[in-house]
Amino acid sequence: MLNFDLHCHSTTSDGTLTPTEIVTRAAERGVTMLALTDHDDTDGLDEARAVALQHGMRFINGVEISVSWRKHTLHIVGLNIDPNHPALVVGLQSVRAGRGLRAQKMSDELAKIGISGVMQGAYKFTTNPNMIGRTHFARYLVEAGHCKDVKSVFKRYLASGKPGYVPHEWAQLGDAIAWIKASGGIAVVAHPGRYMIGKNSMGKKTMHEMLSEFVALGGGAVEVVTGSHTPPQYAEFARYAAEFNLLCSCGSDFHGPGESYRDLGRLPDLPLGSRPVWEAWDNVPAQTPPELKAAE
Repeated sequence: MLNFDLHCHSTTSDGTLTPTEIVTRAAERGVTMLALTDHDDTDGLDEARAVALQHGMRFINGVEISVSWRKHTLHIVGLNIDPNHPALVVGLQSVRAGRGLRAQKMSDELAKIGISGVMQGAYKFTTNPNMIGRTHFARYLVEAGHCKDVKSVFKRYLASGKPGYVPHEWAQLGDAIAWIKASGGIAVVAHPGRYMIGKNSMGKKTMHEMLSEFVALGGGAVEVVTGSHTPPQYAEFARYAAEFNLLCSCGSDFHGPGESYRDLGRLPDLPLGSRPVWEAWDNVPAQTPPELKAAE
């Protein structure tokens, strides 16, 4: 059984642990390959890689890019990227530039329903002010006593259709994939099951259309096992991966203790028959040991 986690977040974006703390926690939980995939920013990768080396852990450079597709916001993870490639650097800068304006609009909307000072409060929870986002707002609203936890804040105030939600035009899907591919990485649809719930959820037809476009634009993989997926969804998205000839990825989407669906190092294996995304990389073991493959 391999213990790989290819999706997590640090204080560089909206996680609660520093890159050092993330890698240390992963090592304590037996993770042998880790990708740090902060939102729209790669500044934590050097620190994380150095700590991973100390633990003998294989480290994968990653990022998670916010994308607008039709009326949906998607997250596209880039794995095994070169974070210094000019196309990726410039592209991520363009995505980050809109976050401050969106945050101010969110604060203004919450003020209209009597919740004031949220912008200032949210900044208290950011290590990187350029990356202010909904999770920082949620942490402040919990601290201020408006909800019991971050998940409740999203349901009540920050999800689509709620009083603090502000739509935003993120990167285009083709651009995000192009930046990732130019930097030598592989583009992965993150937690696709989340796009099939909520007010603006995708149906199966729209999911097929999105994945068709994703593949046509050069996308290479889909997250099959991830923190917010249920066991039936592991099988469902493994079938989608096979249908669209996509590789399969796995990641906890860990943001911090008490805020995540799953902890680092606590993921089940990919479903049998899945082609793991690490098959595309050198010197990475297959998911199934050779002796078990021979017995199948």
